[in-house]
Amino acid sequence: MQKIIFVFLLFFSTSVLAQKPELAYSYYRNSEYEKAIMLYKPLHEKNKIRRDYFKYLLTCYQQTENFDIATALIEQQMQGFPNLKYLNIELGYNYQLQDQHEKAKEYYDTALNLIKTNPNLVYTIGQSFRENHLLDYALKSYQTAISINPKLNTKIQLAQIYGEKGELENMFNSYLDLIEKNEKYQPTVQRYIGQFITDDSYNKNNLLFKKLLLQRSINNPKNSYNSLLSWLYIQQDQYSKALIQEKSVYIRSHNNIDKIIEIGKLAYDNKDLITTTKAFQFIIDNPSNKSDLIEAHNYLIQTQIVNAVSDKDLDIIKLQFHELFKEYGINSTTIDLQLSYADFLTFQLHQPKKAIEILKKAQVFARSTLQKGSIKIKQADILVYTNQFNQALILYSQVQTDLKNSVLAHKARFKVAQTSYFKGDFEWAQTQLKVLKSSTSQLIANDALDLSLIITNSSEKDSVQKALKMYAAAELLSYQNKDQQAIDTLNVVLLNFKGHPIEDDALFKQAELFIKTKNTELAENNYLKIIEINKKSVLADDAHYMLAKLYQNQLYDPKKAKEFFQKIIFNYPSSIYLVNARKQFRILRGDNIQ
Repeated sequence: MQKIIFVFLLFFSTSVLAQKPELAYSYYRNSEYEKAIMLYKPLHEKNKIRRDYFKYLLTCYQQTENFDIATALIEQQMQGFPNLKYLNIELGYNYQLQDQHEKAKEYYDTALNLIKTNPNLVYTIGQSFRENHLLDYALKSYQTAISINPKLNTKIQLAQIYGEKGELENMFNSYLDLIEKNEKYQPTVQRYIGQFITDDSYNKNNLLFKKLLLQRSINNPKNSYNSLLSWLYIQQDQYSKALIQEKSVYIRSHNNIDKIIEIGKLAYDNKDLITTTKAFQFIIDNPSNKSDLIEAHNYLIQTQIVNAVSDKDLDIIKLQFHELFKEYGINSTTIDLQLSYADFLTFQLHQPKKAIEILKKAQVFARSTLQKGSIKIKQADILVYTNQFNQALILYSQVQTDLKNSVLAHKARFKVAQTSYFKGDFEWAQTQLKVLKSSTSQLIANDALDLSLIITNSSEKDSVQKALKMYAAAELLSYQNKDQQAIDTLNVVLLNFKGHPIEDDALFKQAELFIKTKNTELAENNYLKIIEINKKSVLADDAHYMLAKLYQNQLYDPKKAKEFFQKIIFNYPSSIYLVNARKQFRILRGDNIQ
């Protein structure tokens, strides 16, 4: 029994000791310096070489104005570890905090002079200056070291100091100098520069970085400069410009086709179908392997499906599928193509039985759980199309179980929520959506939030949920590509539930369908009604943006387009459309966008 108690006490004491650094830091972070001192003091005594314990304890003394104790702590550390030359800075800074600036300067100059005798000391001395916000001294320390030994690798440290000083041109140039020395630093540089770049192509930091990159590209062409320009354009949603840069890289080196595929996919996800087509046509014209070719053909067909306007277009697409299967076969390498064909048969040609036959054959060739999961989701999608909700829910749930915590599992969970919503089981739909709001996939999280808001807003003023059930029925018809039936159902919603929270959603959804069916003037009317009903509606900024795009691209009224983009800028500053609205407004105003 005594042995058990001893082991328990040993374990308990070890556990408490292990928690001390975390607890000490928690006090420190919360500015509870007296409590932090009580814990950091014994931690430092037992681990005097640990710089973090020393620094936190020292800062606590300084924050509580115990400067004499702080001085004694530094001097004790200097005696114990005479090789730690950065301690001169700590002592100088301790005097500076007491407004003894001349004495502080003596210690700073001592540290700088030590670098002259041993430039390698700059890494600890420069860091200490920077930690104490002595940025001019930090900069001087690195410049001194480089003047003595130009081979020292200090570009990252210099760039960080320039960034903290707000000297962004010097910062960008330091990072680019690093890449010029060794292109392997590009991912690191990209990560640091990303902190200063936004998605707004007019942002002054973006413009400055682009200017410096272009200057270097002209004077000394490098793949890394093209890649960084591509990365910048992607941040700004300028996929066509990114593609130009990646094509240049590929033509020069013939080893970066993956980036062109990535841009093609990003462009497709963001509805830039022209760039999607250019990217994947480039893959076909410059084949690297069979898998990439099949993927490229698949994406090109998807863009044609989106652009199809007649039965003749659909017949051509169907023929293309057959030609691709003839060339590449029906096997494990064409699973994604088979899924696309099943989707096409169901939602464009309204032939779900044929689609199910395709998927049954695909199951035979599926090798991975991911492929099997994708096939099950597509089968369930077709079951939803045919109103077989319960069978669809079983398949979606199986994918959730088989591929826990994967993106596909999150997608399946959203489809469970969506299917439950279609069948009128709003409570279960909300249960699923609550989980998905924190999904790692931003697209799924956003879709979940949008659907959850529709259910919540409608349910608050309609306990029997009549309006929501009819609206969900219209959304199901839209999902099934039965556009006119969906429009007619939404007309009934708008007629019977005027003033209901669902009215905005019904008008907005109907406007989407009007655009899809080329009834742009009816779409315009719906968006204007949303704004008229309630300018503070959740959908008000969406309606403004969609109206602006409608005037710009389909009704060809640039004056009105500019007007509605401007309203977003001034009236909806927190809108997700703000950056794009500002960009489009400037284009319509005649600004030169590069």
